[in-house]
Amino acid sequence: MPIKESELILNPDGSVYHLNLKPQNIAKDIIFVGDQDRVERITKHFDSVEFETQKREFKTQTGVYKGKRLSVISTGIGPDNIDIVMNELDALVNIDLNTRKPKTTSTSLNIVRVGTSGSLHADVPVDAFVLSTHGLDFSGMLHFYLINQYSDPEFENAFITHTGWNLNKARPLLIGNSSQLEERLTDKSIFKGVTATAGGFYGPQGRVLRLPLEDPSLNNKIDNFNFKGVRITNFEMETAVIYGMSKLLGHQALSMNAIIANRATGEFSEDPAKVVNDLIVFTLNKLTE
Repeated sequence: MPIKESELILNPDGSVYHLNLKPQNIAKDIIFVGDQDRVERITKHFDSVEFETQKREFKTQTGVYKGKRLSVISTGIGPDNIDIVMNELDALVNIDLNTRKPKTTSTSLNIVRVGTSGSLHADVPVDAFVLSTHGLDFSGMLHFYLINQYSDPEFENAFITHTGWNLNKARPLLIGNSSQLEERLTDKSIFKGVTATAGGFYGPQGRVLRLPLEDPSLNNKIDNFNFKGVRITNFEMETAVIYGMSKLLGHQALSMNAIIANRATGEFSEDPAKVVNDLIVFTLNKLTE
């Protein structure tokens, strides 16, 4: 039975509703960025750009770098945007948009997030790169899907106990990355660890301006949590949901983080633009090796 028009919304030109994309507009290898202005900071390195479009915060450019076709897409900030981007990208490759029916054979995309993040440990310094082995979702987004087969209850229960997690909040979910992509982007110069994904920038990440926090000591508890030698290295707002949605939809995903702030020491990078550009070049070269 075809998917209803209210569920899979298409624009008059046949492109998917939010991303403004048609199937031929995207490559199999895709780089995610949060900031729409960062798209061109990546594609300026390309040999050529064949396509570009933008609707709201969702900007896409597709082109060629060292002979490899790549797409760069800005997702905007937060797990809700990731839900939109992942579902619509999957629709482009795994649903026939004319018949509105899932294809009989599925396509797996390679998705690498290149983003900024704050370190939670003094020994993961500003200007470093962190490869996210897992995402720990605090946002609750993934609970709307049948995600439990991909989570890690042992880790999650240990974290809940250690932090005295308020059960009025969504249960944290630990989701792993793509081992295939991790192998491709691993380098001895980078750090690895669990990336916590929050549903907001201020209170959900322990920042206080004028509003008191439900648990003012939560960040300290996160900092000193260690489960079988695994610790939470950094905080941001997308990684775990990218990982979860990719697992559910059959895609490969990896998150690469430029550390521009250190929450433990209070430091901020003196040149965050350089750190991000260095990570962009690193990622592009690893994807084309």
